[in-house]
Amino acid sequence: MKNLTSNVPSTQSLKESTLGATFLRATKVLTALSVAAVMTSAVFAGSADKKVIVAPQQDLFRAGEVQLDAFVAGAAGKFAGPGVPGSGNRTVTGMGSGLGLSYFFTRCFAIGLDDTLGGLNGSGNTFNNLQGNLIARIPIESLHLAPYAIAGGGATWGNNNTQGNGNIGGGLEYRVNRGFGLFADSRYLYGNRGLNESLTRAGLRFIF
Repeated sequence: MKNLTSNVPSTQSLKESTLGATFLRATKVLTALSVAAVMTSAVFAGSADKKVIVAPQQDLFRAGEVQLDAFVAGAAGKFAGPGVPGSGNRTVTGMGSGLGLSYFFTRCFAIGLDDTLGGLNGSGNTFNNLQGNLIARIPIESLHLAPYAIAGGGATWGNNNTQGNGNIGGGLEYRVNRGFGLFADSRYLYGNRGLNESLTRAGLRFIF
């Protein structure tokens, strides 16, 4: 009789077959998980690359500024001396223009120099006004504004008449951007030989 037990798998063979199938399934699962992890990392990496980086806001008013001013000016008051027709002090007005240069060694404090050339209405004479100043400002970044105070001195002259003077005043600047602004200010000029005058300016400011 033929031995029937020879065709029946042994218990050991069944165990080995079961373990092999389990290992194969586990390998497939691990491979799938690895692929999913790599794809997920790539997706997140792509998202990170697409993030918008917002640059920090830069101050409109800063230390180290060099400012160049171009302005129109008006003067009113008394400009005394032999350069003005008539005897003694005479009330005169004048219109002109000028240039100024300032350097802010800190964010709030600067030194400046400006020169105004104008004409004395009704006299046929011209005057020149050169002033050196200390400037103190209060920057208001949210409003693009900086009110400022001016104090200094210089000289006013015209038609062979020269007068030394002191000055004090204030103004307001509107900063359009870091390189450009608008300003207006007014100063009271006082000095020897009867100088008693106001000098008002408005113009453009270029910042470097």
